Amino acid sequence: MLNWSLKSHGAGGAGKPAENEPVALPPPKPKIALALGGGAARGWAHIGVLKALDEAGIEIGMVAGTSIGALAGGCYLAGKLAELEEFARSLTMRRIASLLDLTIGGGGLLGGMRLTKRMQEHLEGMTIEDLPKPFVAVASELKSGHEVWIDGGSLITALRASYALPGIFEPIRSNGRTLVDGALVNPVPVSVCRSYEQPLVVAVNLNYDVFGRSAVVKHKVGEALHEGSSLLRDKLGLTSVMVQSFNIIQDRISRARLAGDPPDLALHPRVNDIGLSEFHRAEETIARGYEETMARISEIRRMQEAFTR
Repeated sequence: MLNWSLKSHGAGGAGKPAENEPVALPPPKPKIALALGGGAARGWAHIGVLKALDEAGIEIGMVAGTSIGALAGGCYLAGKLAELEEFARSLTMRRIASLLDLTIGGGGLLGGMRLTKRMQEHLEGMTIEDLPKPFVAVASELKSGHEVWIDGGSLITALRASYALPGIFEPIRSNGRTLVDGALVNPVPVSVCRSYEQPLVVAVNLNYDVFGRSAVVKHKVGEALHEGSSLLRDKLGLTSVMVQSFNIIQDRISRARLAGDPPDLALHPRVNDIGLSEFHRAEETIARGYEETMARISEIRRMQEAFTR
C-alpha cells in the first residue's frame, strides 16, 4: 500500500524530477494493540511497559486489560498513568493496610471502597467512551461463568469489576450481572484485541515464569500436619491460600488460551519473585516492566515494518 504526494520542484535539469511528479510516501507504521494480563502486585510492571512504549514512540491503537492490567491500561488511556505510578511508588506495607476495608458477611474480605475513593480523585465521572482509544476491561460473570467484555459505561466500575478477585474483593453488581475478576476466564486478553480486528497484538504476561509446565506428580501421603504446626502457622493464611490458588488457575488458563490464540509478540517481565500481595515493591516491579520492553523495542519495530511491506 502506497501513499502518494505531489511535490513541486524547481526548474528542470539533468537528473531532476519533473514538476509535480508524484512521490511515493512510506505507509504509516501500524499501531499496536496491547493485551495487559492480570497478576496482582506484579501488575505494576505494566506501568513500566507503557512508559517504555511511549518513550520509544510506539503508538498504541487499543488496550484490552484483565484485572490489574485493566487498571493500568484504563489509567493510561485516561492520561492518568503518572498519577497511578505516583500512587504505586508511595505504597508501604502500613499504607496498604490503611487502604483495605475489612468487611464481614459480604462477598469478599475487602470491600474496596477506600481504593475506589482514591480512583475517584482522578477518574470520577469518566466513561470508557471518553477515552481516546478503544478500551476493554475483561470480567467474569459469577452466575453463568460467561466472559464479559466491558467496553462502555463508567470507567471506575469497569476497573473494579475486572480486578474483583473472588474471596478478596466484593463482586460488582451492574445491570443485573454479578461480576468478578476477569482472570478467571481470560488472564491475558489477546482474543479481545483480535476480535476488534487489530493488526498487531502485543501481550504482557506476568505469570510466564512463575510456574513451569504442568506436570502430574505421584505422591504418597504421610501424617497430616496439625493446625498449630509452625509450617502452617508461618506460611499459610486464608488470603495467601486463596490468592496462590487463584494464581495457579490463572497461569494454567493463560497457557491454554495463548497457545490457541497467540499474540504477535509477548513481553514477559521477570517478576516471579514478586509476591502477589507485595504492592509495596512497585519501584522494582515497574523497572522490570520497563527493562523488558526496552529490550524488545527493536523487535516491535521490525514487526511493524514487516506488516507494511
